[in-house]
Amino acid sequence: MSTLTLAGLGSLLTNVGVHDFQSLCADIPNTRTLSRPPDIYRLILTILLAKLTGCDATLIYESIQLPGTLPNGDLAVELATSFPENHPMLQNPTASGVHLPFFLTPKPLSHLILPCVFERREAYGRDLTLGLDASMAGGERRKKVVIEFSSPNIAKEFHAGHLRSTIIVNYLGDWGKQFGLLAVGWQRFGSEELLSREPLKHLLGVYAQINAEFKLEEEESKRARAEGRDTSEIESRGLYAERNGYFRRMEKGDADAIALWRRFRDISIDRYIATYARLGIDFDKYSGESQVKSATVDAAESALKESGVYKEHDGSWIIDFEKYGFKGLGTAVVRGRTGSTTYLLRDVVSCEQDLYFKRVFRTLELMGRSDLAGRLQHINFGKVLGMSPRLGNVQLLGDILDQSRDAMHDVMRRNTTKYAQVEDPVSVAESVGISAVMVQDMSGKRINNYPFDITRMTSFERDTGPYLQYSHARVNSILRKAGLSRQEVAEHCLRSPTSLEEHFSDTPHCVNLLRLIAQYPDVTVAALRNLEPSTILTYLFRLTHQLSSCYDVVQVTGTNEGRDVMLSRAGLYEGARQVLENGMRLLGLIPVDRYVPCGSVDSLAFI
Repeated sequence: MSTLTLAGLGSLLTNVGVHDFQSLCADIPNTRTLSRPPDIYRLILTILLAKLTGCDATLIYESIQLPGTLPNGDLAVELATSFPENHPMLQNPTASGVHLPFFLTPKPLSHLILPCVFERREAYGRDLTLGLDASMAGGERRKKVVIEFSSPNIAKEFHAGHLRSTIIVNYLGDWGKQFGLLAVGWQRFGSEELLSREPLKHLLGVYAQINAEFKLEEEESKRARAEGRDTSEIESRGLYAERNGYFRRMEKGDADAIALWRRFRDISIDRYIATYARLGIDFDKYSGESQVKSATVDAAESALKESGVYKEHDGSWIIDFEKYGFKGLGTAVVRGRTGSTTYLLRDVVSCEQDLYFKRVFRTLELMGRSDLAGRLQHINFGKVLGMSPRLGNVQLLGDILDQSRDAMHDVMRRNTTKYAQVEDPVSVAESVGISAVMVQDMSGKRINNYPFDITRMTSFERDTGPYLQYSHARVNSILRKAGLSRQEVAEHCLRSPTSLEEHFSDTPHCVNLLRLIAQYPDVTVAALRNLEPSTILTYLFRLTHQLSSCYDVVQVTGTNEGRDVMLSRAGLYEGARQVLENGMRLLGLIPVDRYVPCGSVDSLAFI
């Protein structure tokens, strides 16, 4: 029997007393029973409740999926009283006010859930009816997904402030007035010798020098603006004029300006490739602001002018959103008085994206493209605090990854015996160190800012990257110490699913772990809906905590209870390990199989 088909799943359920499963599936066409085990229970409960109430089954099914309450307490009591006795998969419910909670019967859990995991392995938790695979189900049109990663600016080192966008989206900042300022700085402070030795570090130094001088002019302009004075005279001289003039040359395609830009861009990308590789990211194309064609910009401006919303004001071209009833959006400069374009024409966001995208969407409406604006959604995210955008307080990402790797490596070397057993300790330290960096970033909601803290990042306490890696290594060591392979454990669970019931159904720790394993597909769906990596991460920490509670209760070795018992218990741990690996890889983390430190720096346990 197989859980990969409805027929196979039906046969498995027949063994626990549930019959006609395929016909039940036909009654509720929206179920995902082959990819989400909890949907099996929802389906069975739906059919039971539909018979008891006479309500539409689809309505009941959707209500069970979403949190809510029944409107009438007496109905809850009536349903609880009418519920069939001794159902093989659901316990008899007890009404609690207006709520009617349903609980799973523990015994069939392992019988059903572990085969689902072992037949899918790395695919467990994926729903092949979603996204790019939609063409495989129901004849739906194949969907296209465009994903862009990271937003470092060329000729600047990759620093911690870019970490969030590297993990969750954006693209290369390789165009704009900041490059014009760098070019001016290069003319004053650049050194071919230093560039050949440490290219990005030298360019970073050049930018810091010229920016320090430019900051004085910026402050003068800000004071004038605050006092209500015209800033055009200030911004028409000095570094303002040199910066804007150079950028205008770039926009007009000046050969020398483009050659210098392309040289610095190539140097930057070569360095970024190495940093991206450390984070497990590989691009086949490096695209950025510079790829926005002038013809596209011209077409957008023409459409704005034709709609009558694009007005000239003090030499700049603007859109006054307040005039059209869009409160809080103010007036946006689309093309500055120097003739240079702004972000609105190149569709690239700055750190504070909310207002920007509101203006983009409203601009589309003003252009008569409400159809397009209605299909767009802005997914915002917070900032890494403590990173100065003006390079006054920047920690370079490469240095951060080095620090994190070295911290892990130092702890590993303290146990010389275990250290000698690791084939590639530097690679293990690298994986754990990168996990530390990425987990800190993904721990909270994406909209929240968080302070950059290298000390907390490399902690070995619970709910950190190192602890997640430790948990995977520890559960992996159970099979290794028992002399079992993953394959033979999986084959035993698939061959003898009923034997699993005898070992786990009366142990609450095991039942709770199985329930968590069953929830993983729902968690991935929830993360897809709310676009929150923290949803996956929070689940993984719950899984590791539950795993820890099982180690003293369910032992694989040293019990002398026979090989079948050992294989069944190992199956529980291997099922949890597979889910842990799947979740980690979904977040871009590379699980390590052995020798990861856990606990405080002064008190370490090694696997």
